[in-house]
Amino acid sequence: MEKFVIHGGHPLYGEVSISGAKNAAVAILPAVVLSEGVCVIENLPKISDVAIMLQILTDLGAKVRMLSDSVAEIDPRPISTPVATGELLKKMRASYYLIGALLGRFNEAEVALPGGCDFGTRPIDQHLKGFAALGGQATVRQGNVRVEAPVLEGSHIYLDVVSVGATMNIMLAAVKAKGMTVIESAAKEPHIVDLANFLNTMGADIRGAGTDVIKIRGTDHLTGATYSIIPDQIEAGTYMAAVAATGGDVLVRNVIPKHLDSITAKLEEMGVEIEEFDEAVRVRRTKPLRRCNIKTMPHPGFPTDMQPQFGVLLAIANGTSILTEGVWDNRFRYIEELRRMGVQASVDGKIAVFEGVPELSGAKVRSTDLRAGAALLIAGLVAKGETQVGSIVYIDRGYENVVEKLTGIGADIERRAFPDEDAVPAVR
Repeated sequence: MEKFVIHGGHPLYGEVSISGAKNAAVAILPAVVLSEGVCVIENLPKISDVAIMLQILTDLGAKVRMLSDSVAEIDPRPISTPVATGELLKKMRASYYLIGALLGRFNEAEVALPGGCDFGTRPIDQHLKGFAALGGQATVRQGNVRVEAPVLEGSHIYLDVVSVGATMNIMLAAVKAKGMTVIESAAKEPHIVDLANFLNTMGADIRGAGTDVIKIRGTDHLTGATYSIIPDQIEAGTYMAAVAATGGDVLVRNVIPKHLDSITAKLEEMGVEIEEFDEAVRVRRTKPLRRCNIKTMPHPGFPTDMQPQFGVLLAIANGTSILTEGVWDNRFRYIEELRRMGVQASVDGKIAVFEGVPELSGAKVRSTDLRAGAALLIAGLVAKGETQVGSIVYIDRGYENVVEKLTGIGADIERRAFPDEDAVPAVR
C-alpha cells in the first residue's frame, strides 16, 4: 500500500497553482453526453475521480482523447445505451450525474448507485423528486436506479433541502425537457454556475444559476463546445489552511478570490493576513492563531468541504473554538485520527469543541474520506516528528499532484510504498 510520509514543522513559502474544480468537472463530463457534437473540456484536474469518469464515458461508447494532461476531447455521439452499471460507477459519488444526462438524451437511464466518501447518508430522494416532476418514473433494484420518462416536460420543482447534487442533476435532465423548468430552493455553489455556463455554451437556456431560483427553457439540440473549468475553491482553501497552520507566506495562483470569501473571512478572523489579486491570493501567517467559531452552511456560507481542514486550525489555535457541521450528519470521524496526534476535541452530534494545544505530534493515521485526508496532511505538516497518512486513495480522488505542490512550497512530504498491513505473512 502507499502512504504519505510527512516530517512536519516547516513553514511554507513560495507559490502554488490551483487545478480545475473537481466538483465542476465530475458534473460537466457527464453533461457532455447531451451534446450532438465533439466537446473539448479544458483545465481538468488530474485526479482519480476525473480518470474514472472519463473511463465510464469510454465504456458507454464515447470516443475520448486526451489532448494534454488537463484537456480532453470527447465525442459522445457513438453512445447508444442509457445503461451505466459497471463497477467503476460505485467508486465515486458523482456517477449519479449520469442519471440526469442519460435521461435527458434517451428519456431513460439506468445507473448503478454511487459510492465515494462515506460520512453520512447521501440520499438521492431530491434527485428523484425532480425527475418525477419532469415526467420520470423511478425504480431502484439490485443496486441500480432506473428512471423512464415517455416525455420530459418542464415543471416547477421545489427542493425540500438545498442539495448541490439534486440541483445539478435536475438541470441536466431539464435542458432537454419541453417547456420551462423552474428549480426553487436551488443550491448556489460556484460549480453549479460552471455547469450552467457549460450547458449554455452548448446551446441551453439556463438563467439564475448562482441564485436560489434557476429557470431552464428546454431545447431539442445541444451542440459541441470548448469549455474551461473554473479553479477549485476547495483545493485553494486547503492550501490556504496549510499555510495558516504551518506559518509562512504563499501566493496561491489560479483562483477566483470571490469564491474564497467565506474561507478568507475565517482565516482573517484567526489572525491570518490575506491579500487578494485578480487571479491569486497571498496568505501570510506570522502570529499565533486566534480561536474562532465556525458553522458550515450551503454557499455562500462556509463550505462543508473545508470543515476538516479548519478543524486542524482550531486544534492549534489559542483558546476554545466551536465547529458546527450544518450540512452532513457524520463528518467528524477524522477527529479520532487527529487525537492520535495530540488534538484535544470533543464531539456531540454535529458540534465539535476544540481546546487549542501548543503543538501536535507525528503519528500513524488513516484517511476516512477525501477532506479528512486533507486535514491529516495539514496536521502532519504542523506536527513534530513523522506522520504517516494511510488510505490515501481518498486524497487522490480530489487533489492533483499534492506531493509535488506541497514540496514546491517547502513541505517535507513523500509518497512511499509500505507492505500491506492486512496481508498474511507467508509460512516458511
